[in-house]
Amino acid sequence: MSKTRFAVAVSGEGRSLRNLCAQESRFAYDIAAVISSRADCGAANFARDRHLPLYVANFSAPLSQEVGLDLEAWLRLQRIDWIALAGFLKPFPCLASYKNKMINVHPALLPRFAGKGMYGMNVHRAVQKAGEAVTGATIHFVNEHYDEGAIIAQIKVSLPLGVEAEAIAQRVFTAESQLYPLVLDGLSTGRLPLANGAIYFEKEIPHDNFATDL
Repeated sequence: MSKTRFAVAVSGEGRSLRNLCAQESRFAYDIAAVISSRADCGAANFARDRHLPLYVANFSAPLSQEVGLDLEAWLRLQRIDWIALAGFLKPFPCLASYKNKMINVHPALLPRFAGKGMYGMNVHRAVQKAGEAVTGATIHFVNEHYDEGAIIAQIKVSLPLGVEAEAIAQRVFTAESQLYPLVLDGLSTGRLPLANGAIYFEKEIPHDNFATDL
């Protein structure tokens, strides 16, 4: 049976992209292309090294209609079924032919710690400042508003008292690395999203389970 073809959208070093590629042999998805907002980032170089089709464009706001139309045509050429954002730091165009086929990972438990400017270490510092005992990662659909698409799945991570933001980031990335491949597989097989807007919850990562180098 053919696998579901995903394009991964990136802006940075591509740890999540590497993780998804490393695990794809176990699941029903295939990382078939990469979209990048930067030509020189680590994720774009990884795509080149892996001989993955790579689309690079200026996604800075306001987005031109031409970028969206050109990207949509390129995705059809690559026979892409779904788009997964993974550390994509620019506004992503709402593509008509991929409505309800675009997802994103957010490094917190939405709807908290969300919105414009809430990405990467900004999120983890906010979680630390708030003294949260629990954080995690959320996979959600992408729409025209930051972090407001319907939630598909979440994973929770307990935090010890006084934990530093850098340690929060490491633990959340470990959780994300577990959750994201499972969600791509679930979408590929039709097991996700759950009916009636229900959220799939994955088991919490233990305190001592840290992310591997990717």
